[in-house]
Amino acid sequence: MDAFHALEKLLHGNRRYVTERYAKTDVGLQRRSQLVTYQDPFAVILGCSDSRIPPEIIFDQGLGDLFVVRTAGQVVADVVLGSIEYAVEHLNVRLVVVLGHGDCGAVKAAINNSLCLNHIETIKQAIQPAVQKASTQSGELLTNTIKANVEFGVWKLKTSSPILQRALTKKGLHIIGAIKDLHTGSVDFDIIGSNDFNGS
Repeated sequence: MDAFHALEKLLHGNRRYVTERYAKTDVGLQRRSQLVTYQDPFAVILGCSDSRIPPEIIFDQGLGDLFVVRTAGQVVADVVLGSIEYAVEHLNVRLVVVLGHGDCGAVKAAINNSLCLNHIETIKQAIQPAVQKASTQSGELLTNTIKANVEFGVWKLKTSSPILQRALTKKGLHIIGAIKDLHTGSVDFDIIGSNDFNGS
């Protein structure tokens, strides 16, 4: 499935979620049996680990539809890149969405910049470029940092992997950003991101 139709499916699914008109998704024995020997997801979602934003639910999708990678603050690390490379190279996924959300605790921790224990500090430090960018902008710092962190994730995916770069130029891959509103449930796909995060 190309990126346009994959995005369309996500948009329609999120609209169903927001209006509570869910599709009758098949998660029973027949669907499980179909997926025993193969998988064919139509999109990758790199999302935050926050329990309030499970991608299959907020996009009203079923078993085998989404290839989901989740970390606190949707931080892009080597294992994340490898997972997404696999989906693009071997499962032929043509849409990757970096999904942030309102009231993100990981982003709040990065803004507060208080010392965190052990590996939590690694997450906080990974979000610091977004904090630095947002601190130069007018408006509410948390909102701006959440958006900047999504843009930073898009930029890192576009620039850190030769496999993804090749797919972007030769295989029709699209990497975009989105933000979920915790109150309404709606996902805003107008957060596209920048090819040059440092210069945007």
